[in-house]
Amino acid sequence: MAPASSPALSSGPLFSRKTPSLHGALRVPGDKSISHRALMMGTFGVGRTVIFGLLEGEDILATAGAMRQLGARIEREATPSGDAVWFVEGVGVGALRTPETVLDMGNAGTGVRLVMGMLATHPIRATLTGDASLCKRPMGRVTEPLAQFGAEFQASEGNRLPLTVTGARSPVPLTYRLPVPSAQVKSAILLAALNTPGVTTVIEPIPTRDHTERMFAHFGVPVEIHQTPEGETAVSVTGQTELVGQTLTVPADPSSAAFPLVAALLTPRSHLLLEGVGINAHRTGLIDTLREMGADIRLLNERMDTGEPVADLEVRTSALTGIDVPASRAPSMIDEYPILAVAAACATGTTRMHGLGELRVKESDRLTGMADGLRACGVQVEVEGDTLIVHGTGRPPKGGARVPVMLDHRIGMSFLVLGMVSEEPVSIDEAAPIETSFPGFARLMNGIGANISDSP
Repeated sequence: MAPASSPALSSGPLFSRKTPSLHGALRVPGDKSISHRALMMGTFGVGRTVIFGLLEGEDILATAGAMRQLGARIEREATPSGDAVWFVEGVGVGALRTPETVLDMGNAGTGVRLVMGMLATHPIRATLTGDASLCKRPMGRVTEPLAQFGAEFQASEGNRLPLTVTGARSPVPLTYRLPVPSAQVKSAILLAALNTPGVTTVIEPIPTRDHTERMFAHFGVPVEIHQTPEGETAVSVTGQTELVGQTLTVPADPSSAAFPLVAALLTPRSHLLLEGVGINAHRTGLIDTLREMGADIRLLNERMDTGEPVADLEVRTSALTGIDVPASRAPSMIDEYPILAVAAACATGTTRMHGLGELRVKESDRLTGMADGLRACGVQVEVEGDTLIVHGTGRPPKGGARVPVMLDHRIGMSFLVLGMVSEEPVSIDEAAPIETSFPGFARLMNGIGANISDSP
């Protein structure tokens, strides 16, 4: 059956069928983590910030809406090539204004936690909320360190949204050691530090993605990174520095590239080129893991763009073997475990993925959701504490299940990839969450040979 027309693929159930092969060159949407930060830093900048390659998913549009309410003027223009360029006229550090209405962050978990950091050291009051999924996610690990600046928080039961922030009038710097690895918590603290006099330091026992530090440096914020005597990473920021608007390009999102990448590895006779993908060392855990499993992935044209390492990824069909994935790798690939589980289901032997506790507090309980969906598709799966164990047979599973995505875009995309190789079609109950991070996913995949439609 031919794929349905593009507009029909953005909501409702989707069905994915066996794909003969995938071929072509493509660029996935811009990096979500960097897109959030680009809008925020542009808001803190004086003058105009110009952003190319911004992800235009719902999460990022929610952050753009919040920045407008905090005083930034944000406009989008189409280029002659059909791409878009975004312009942000910032208000400067210390000049955020009180929003007129509640800041609705939709499903943007990164966005809401980083905005809380921005608000924490400005003497304004704001209420944040989100969709049903976001309002179930705990915020206590962010509010606890931000309160040490002097901010006050009134949260719903269980430290959840809706939540009201009253920013500190006289914020004080702090030194904070992350109890668990989290780039979101680290970044919220660093953003709060921008309007705090003196030096604020975040200590990381395990390094996490460093997009915030790189973007700070691009905007001229004094950042010092060093190792402590205990071998931990300390990131120090000097606050109350004036930022000047900059021009930047957002690389293609490695978390989004993971889906066509794994699809190409698993489908027969496939050869893809994924263009301009970010290869920040704190984001390449999936590539490292797949290579250990036997994947043919090559990095071409490696380069630096706006302070971030970028490359084109050449991917060919590969026979994969199960391995043990250490817990220490989780911070560099926490969003990629759902699609790694699909790869493991098609590999030869057992893959054990350790240290996945963080997956229980994502858009859904991803650990349980992936395990249940894989079992429904005929895969032998076990969950032992925070370890996901997938027993692969060296061939694609039966499939044939309809998987609930539970408002989680990554679960949805992972099972659509599984349907490309399984014996029977795999369907998901709702495509709409995919638009939050990968708008046009089904259309793009069909363009390189997939068969994803809205008809059974």
